[in-house]
Amino acid sequence: MTKHQTPIDPALIEAINGPKEVAKTGKRCLMNRRQFLLTSGITTFTVMVALKAGPASAKVPAVVSTYERKHIGKLSGLKEDEPLDFTYPDDGAYSESMLVKLGREAGGGIGPDKDVVAFNYTCTHQGGPLQGTYKSEDKVLGPCPLHLTTFDLTRHGIFISGQAYQSLPQVLLELDGDDIYAVGMFGLIYGRYDNLKG
Repeated sequence: MTKHQTPIDPALIEAINGPKEVAKTGKRCLMNRRQFLLTSGITTFTVMVALKAGPASAKVPAVVSTYERKHIGKLSGLKEDEPLDFTYPDDGAYSESMLVKLGREAGGGIGPDKDVVAFNYTCTHQGGPLQGTYKSEDKVLGPCPLHLTTFDLTRHGIFISGQAYQSLPQVLLELDGDDIYAVGMFGLIYGRYDNLKG
């Protein structure tokens, strides 16, 4: 202790830390680890609430993406397990996609059996091409030729093996009579920071 510091009453240290903490560590800290974490957590929460409630957050407008509605095929023209290729949401890089009738109900599926789905053909790991990798017996796309990622088309394109950590972007479909339309994307296309800006 330097000559300019005021000595701390040992009874105060023991009251704050408890006699067991002082006996165990031999240190006379004013705050133990549990008290420090609790105090810092409360402080962080208070600051986050104050920042969120501030006037700056009220001035940021919401951004809504509007996708083009694009005709991609006819329900009556689809054959089970025979993918139909198309591009969406534009004709730019990484827009190649597939439409397929799985013959088994799938997440996001349309049609009477809810088995018609569409997915982007680009692996979400490092952009490997997935054209020609559809496996009808398992209803999967892959493995990717780069790092062997495989995606389950019955469960919204979730990855089931390999290096990817994001699901395959699913093209949202709409059925109008016999006509199938692409109307949006569920997930971000590889190589893009915005699906509509390429």
